[in-house]
Amino acid sequence: MADFNSSDLDDVIHGRMRLGLMAYLSGVEAASFGELKERTGATDGNLSTHLRKLEDAGYVAITKRFVDRKPRTDASLTDAGRKAWMAYLDDLKKLVGE
Repeated sequence: MADFNSSDLDDVIHGRMRLGLMAYLSGVEAASFGELKERTGATDGNLSTHLRKLEDAGYVAITKRFVDRKPRTDASLTDAGRKAWMAYLDDLKKLVGE
């Protein structure tokens, strides 16, 4: 654990909501806004804010389209997001001594 430094943790991912979003998105190809809202228990505004922060970091891609004439917003991890997620998990493993 001597090589672990908590400042190495990615601040963009480390917030509870963003951590949950990254974890969920890492296991699916893409998820709708409604699905993410249901899974995280977030409000519309809170979810939008956290997705925007992940998008601004280049970790999440947001796609807007229409399905049966209704707007649909989907989110998915980018390659950079997947790489950042794996690095974050590696940093956590250092913390627990694995």
